[in-house]
Amino acid sequence: MIPEIKAILKQITVQNSSTPAEKAKDYRFTKRMKSTPRSFIREILKVTQSPDVISFAGGLPNPALIDTAGIAKAARAVLARDGSKALQYATTEGDPSLREFISERYKKRLGLDIPADEILITNGSQQCLDLIGKVFIDPKDDIAIERPGYLGAIQAFSLYEPRFHAIPLGDNGPDPSVLERTVKRHRIRLMYGIPNSQNPSGITYSAQRREETAQILAGTSAIFVEDDAYGELTFSGRTLPSMRSSLPDQTILTGSFSKILAPGMRLGWISAPPPVMEKIIVAKQATDLHSNYLSQRIASQYLSENNIDAHITNIRNAYHAQCTCMLDRIRAEFPDGVRYTKPAGGMFIWITLPAGCCSMEVFESALKEHIAVLPGIPFYVDGGGTDTLRLNFSNSDEMKIRAGIQKLGSVIAALSGA
Repeated sequence: MIPEIKAILKQITVQNSSTPAEKAKDYRFTKRMKSTPRSFIREILKVTQSPDVISFAGGLPNPALIDTAGIAKAARAVLARDGSKALQYATTEGDPSLREFISERYKKRLGLDIPADEILITNGSQQCLDLIGKVFIDPKDDIAIERPGYLGAIQAFSLYEPRFHAIPLGDNGPDPSVLERTVKRHRIRLMYGIPNSQNPSGITYSAQRREETAQILAGTSAIFVEDDAYGELTFSGRTLPSMRSSLPDQTILTGSFSKILAPGMRLGWISAPPPVMEKIIVAKQATDLHSNYLSQRIASQYLSENNIDAHITNIRNAYHAQCTCMLDRIRAEFPDGVRYTKPAGGMFIWITLPAGCCSMEVFESALKEHIAVLPGIPFYVDGGGTDTLRLNFSNSDEMKIRAGIQKLGSVIAALSGA
């Protein structure tokens, strides 16, 4: 397994130089493909699926919390009642009842009045990022992103060849002084952020930092892309204001059913002001006409006959217990000098290793012990992250968390000389 991992890492880390595929001189790839990184996570997952590997590397929901019986029942109802229509072509915007559900949920959860016709159903929230890139990013455009930033956004936006500007994240959110300086020096087209339980750090923006960020961007031409994939997974259930509340004409909201229903259904959504939505719809039509309509109808049926709030509460409670377990074991098993975030929700804990301890060495040594972790390097657009790790707690039960963190602690202690 280790040689296979090393081969993948080599391809990822030298992504901007010649790869084996490029040695075939008959293939003339676009420049954008040379500047777009492979997904570190997706490549690593290929070789960490062995049942004897405890994986903290991915970002997978807990499969035990997916309501397979309820989804199967909804699928049978849709196919029996309206199968021919559910299997037919559909409108680009998506199923009206599903969009209405999202609209009502925004009102209930965040107090946002977003009509259904300002919502578009997508193939997961990852497609939202691609559509935003198509609509807003030309080569060499300046865009801001959190540091560390979500790898999926880095990959999606890289296709459009922007100049990234990294905004450091503190305990309360993006550094306002760096953001203000960046906005003054550059014509920022987009700022991408995850205010709730950020991926990879687990950090949640404070209410004050949300307002400060909005004030800095207000009056500029910059769009704030608010990725709210983890907003429903706040352990306390408490919500903080959406950036849309402070920047109504400058915020694009994206969301996902992957974390609260099932990721395999590939259903997300995007909400934007009408002039922006018009362009996004055109980009969507050119991409795939519409998202999987059968999945949309099944999701809508499921939501109409099940208590989604109770289901989400179960997920929150389970993840809170798993997160607490991992934090407890980190405190007990990791050597002095390790720093870590304490998430208020979501799926991830961010680790900063002791001085001189390399995340890639930890990754390789841990894998020999059948523990998979994710080095932080791919989350940095400007270099760095060599002393950081992302740990996922949502996809492991507490027994695996205890065993895995104990072994990982021993690996870090050995490599750091503790």
